[in-house]
Amino acid sequence: MKEKLIITAALAGGATTKNNNPATPYSPEEFAEESYRCLEEGASIVHIHAKDPETGMGTMDLKRLQDTIGAIRDRCPELIINISTGSMTDTPEVRIAPVVDLKPEMASFNTNTMNFAVANHKTGEVWIEFIYENTFKTMAYFAEEMKSSGVKPEFEIFDPGGLYNVLLVAKQDDYFAKPLHFQFVYGVAGGMTFEPLLHMSLVKMLPEGSTYSVCGVGPWQNQSAVIASITGGHIRIGLEDNIKMPNGELAKGSWEQIKWVRELALIADRPVATVAETREILKL
Repeated sequence: MKEKLIITAALAGGATTKNNNPATPYSPEEFAEESYRCLEEGASIVHIHAKDPETGMGTMDLKRLQDTIGAIRDRCPELIINISTGSMTDTPEVRIAPVVDLKPEMASFNTNTMNFAVANHKTGEVWIEFIYENTFKTMAYFAEEMKSSGVKPEFEIFDPGGLYNVLLVAKQDDYFAKPLHFQFVYGVAGGMTFEPLLHMSLVKMLPEGSTYSVCGVGPWQNQSAVIASITGGHIRIGLEDNIKMPNGELAKGSWEQIKWVRELALIADRPVATVAETREILKL
């Protein structure tokens, strides 16, 4: 039997707001309800950015994140929680604090310093841009903190250089317990877009026994999900990455996108992993 397919729900992100899609959760209660609906549709992991209730933008505020995670755990205690350590404006100490204090089972681990922008991929116009700083020093610091906190890193690969960086850092001090888990992020302006041949080349570079998922932003969400479903990968989907369904209509929530992935998994002959099976596959 083919390995079961893990579905991660990325519920809100740092930049998706209710102005983009009214189903975007802001409050802890909205996050908890959306997490429950995603669990019901087949998700076993939820990826969390806490939200500033006034602006709808992501926040690293520890109390807000604690309340959000607490509400999710109360509503669906079996779910695996994966929190973001990504921020363009906060210090490494602020970014890693939720991992140390809240100890989720998983957390994102960003792998390279890069241009990071919100842009129009059709016209080339760049609206907002940052230098997203993830130095080797920061990576080593995050590795130490995640290891001591018992949190599994999910390596976010925005371009091939990020994969090389992880393999280099992994040689130091036995930082990372195996199997390693990677996530190929396609479609961020400043990073790589989705190309099937590039994707398969990256998969071939992974250390033996590793697992991986795909995260496609906007139009690359559906394409990368299809390829992952038939090549042994796992899938992240949700309003953080794309506010629409494959037919172009606004998604009613991340749960509706997960329902589409579940149908995709059926076509690909990849049974969807339960929460317990996900923990076994990822060795949490």
